[in-house]
Amino acid sequence: MKHKNLSIKTETIIRFSEIDSMGVVWHGNYIKYFEDGREAFGNKYGLNYLDFYKNGILTPIVKLSCDFKKPLKYGEKAIIETKYIDCEAAKLKHEYIIYRSSDMEIVATGTSIQAFLDMNRELMLTIPPFFAEWKKKWGFID
Repeated sequence: MKHKNLSIKTETIIRFSEIDSMGVVWHGNYIKYFEDGREAFGNKYGLNYLDFYKNGILTPIVKLSCDFKKPLKYGEKAIIETKYIDCEAAKLKHEYIIYRSSDMEIVATGTSIQAFLDMNRELMLTIPPFFAEWKKKWGFID
């Protein structure tokens, strides 16, 4: 079965509180933009944090990367593209591309991996039923 390419694009405007003394977005805020993208993705595809929580699953970030390409400045608009990356392991993977809206120049790229924990904060080594159903719905497993 051909897997579906699940992604979403979210626009944000760079606020004054997000820039540093050099007048560009402080590097840590790109991680917040990634989270904005994950939340928008979850809301669009029925995979948000509350859906996991209601099913007794916690999803902490266990790995995160960000490659900075170009700066963003106060008042500019950015587009956060968030893409789900399927894998067989019991984890969530996303890739991100952040573009400057005015010229669609790539300003940052990154990835995140989230593990599944039960409510006792024990690592889940198999895909939880809730997530397996989600993967079936979107054509990632039969």
